[in-house]
Amino acid sequence: MLKILGLLLFLTTLAFSNVYYSKVQPYEIRDIASNVSGQVIYTNENMIGKKLSKKVFIKIDDVLDKDELKSIREKLQYLQATLETNKEILKNLEQALKRKKANFKRIESLSIKSKVEKDREFYDVVGSQNSYLATQKEINSLKTNISDLNLREKQLVKSINDKNIAAEGFVLYSIKVKPGSVVNLGTPLASVADVSKAILTIYLDGDDLQNLNKRTLYINGKKSNYKISRISKIADTKNISRYKAQIIIKAPQVFSKVFKIELKKDADENK
Repeated sequence: MLKILGLLLFLTTLAFSNVYYSKVQPYEIRDIASNVSGQVIYTNENMIGKKLSKKVFIKIDDVLDKDELKSIREKLQYLQATLETNKEILKNLEQALKRKKANFKRIESLSIKSKVEKDREFYDVVGSQNSYLATQKEINSLKTNISDLNLREKQLVKSINDKNIAAEGFVLYSIKVKPGSVVNLGTPLASVADVSKAILTIYLDGDDLQNLNKRTLYINGKKSNYKISRISKIADTKNISRYKAQIIIKAPQVFSKVFKIELKKDADENK
């Protein structure tokens, strides 16, 4: 009699739960591709399987970039100093031009001044105005050069950063290049894993999607508070007629173990 009751209980449990198995994986495995061209001069393969810090684990030759960056920053200092000087000159020319215009206006109607004198004053005003405009033109040219160099400086800083690969907080999964390799834009460099969380992936039948939010998840035989975190409403291309579902869980000490997952119906759903 007890055996029969036990069998009935077992069959009842199966009727209201589905069992799946999933390998626990890092929350994300991210591929790092090169944003620049150049020769790899350093890789730290000792960090494979370890959590990365701010330290560089792949370095691409950036010597020329650093030399150019130093030169550009020196040029910017010179140009900025010249710009400030020209701004002061422009202020002086502006004041001088105002006075010369005022003087010319005052003598223009005086009959005691000869035409030669008036013309001389006029040409003096025009000369001062041309000097003012020429200085203004030089200032605009300097501003354009400074703007171009500032852009180039930003490009070089980005290039240098892109040639020094770091991924703080991630675990180094693999390195795909060796010292001496020449890489181009888009060349795969490494893969890193986000192990701050973990993810379990299962494939559900269409019937399993009904009242999914009311199901209780048991992981390795223990009741959990986890719920299905993500679900695709489009059938998977490999697991035909099944729907990919993912459960985000706390990171375990060891990844890649197989977990047993059960979806059990709540008591109120069975009524």
